[in-house]
Amino acid sequence: MKVELLAHTVITDPALDLLPPLSPRSRDHTTSPDHLAEIAGRQCYKSWHRPNPGTAENADYLAHILEIDHTSIMEHATATFRLTGVSRNLLVELSRHRHLSPSVVSQRYVDESLGKFIVPPDLADDSDMDEIIKDMISHHSKMTHLYAKTVRAMVQKGYTRKQARQAARAILPGGHETEIIVTGNIRAWRHVIHMRYSVHADVEICRVAGEILEHLRKIAPHQVQDIEDDPRQ
Repeated sequence: MKVELLAHTVITDPALDLLPPLSPRSRDHTTSPDHLAEIAGRQCYKSWHRPNPGTAENADYLAHILEIDHTSIMEHATATFRLTGVSRNLLVELSRHRHLSPSVVSQRYVDESLGKFIVPPDLADDSDMDEIIKDMISHHSKMTHLYAKTVRAMVQKGYTRKQARQAARAILPGGHETEIIVTGNIRAWRHVIHMRYSVHADVEICRVAGEILEHLRKIAPHQVQDIEDDPRQ
């Protein structure tokens, strides 16, 4: 499994010059996503002059925002991730988060006959389940073989490859590998982490949420400063 950061919101210097000035410290030592959230918040109350010393710094300002749950200002900055080595089951889990925007490999157009089986990570870590894992991999191999056989038979009968693949994909199990590019704003990612970075969540999406959190700690640290470390420890 890989979770790679592809893109995130960056404020340009010309854009900053159009706004009322904040302390130079914000521009020099605060990331763009965190700076943008503060700009949005101060826009609401025209508090560019930082009247409260307790919230003059970006970290303190956003800590207060988190405390009063005024997190709508965290919807302005976005982060885009590429997920590889993940299962279609993970896609089902992500689809429940309505504010994310995923782009997924199309099983109607792409040949899936060589796709790998993603072993559920909770089983992969259990040496006592080695035989079960082998059986699962063997079952997946049979399914991909039947998939390829179905596609060939339908194409030979005159169906298009698209028609053949969209029918044959019904055979593929939820553990079949896929790739996803997914974008969300910081508030949406906070919700994903809140719901999924948990001992009660599916292990695969829990690990994905943990990886996303680590990226957010680099690009928007002050907007996730309240989120604790690994809940499973």
